[in-house]
Amino acid sequence: MLLVEDNDLNAEIAATILEGDGAYVSIVGDGAQAVEAFAANRAGTFDAILMDVAMPKMDGLAATRAIRALDRPDAASIPIIAMTGNAFQEDVRECLEAGMNAHIAKPIDAAKAERVIAKAMGRRENSVQQ
Repeated sequence: MLLVEDNDLNAEIAATILEGDGAYVSIVGDGAQAVEAFAANRAGTFDAILMDVAMPKMDGLAATRAIRALDRPDAASIPIIAMTGNAFQEDVRECLEAGMNAHIAKPIDAAKAERVIAKAMGRRENSVQQ
């Protein structure tokens, strides 16, 4: 999985949760790095992207749009899941309109995050892995 989070503590917490579920996690610190990491790796390298929304350089909405616009087979289909403190209905709608598949509100509830990620990846709840 590609975890995009500019706050080191939040990244560490999210990575610990994901790795506890058996996922392999790569972490980048902003949207521009996310687009670069996704583009630099072969199709299928990442099974999902967990994307913070409010970040420096390039926010998660712009990064999602940039990833979706890439000319490669997995750019349109990779699950991109927002992880953000912005949890109002209009925030969720804005994430979905940018091309994200789902929304997880911070602070992260591990059980809920697992369900949302598994659903976005089209998998059973207990199989959130890379």
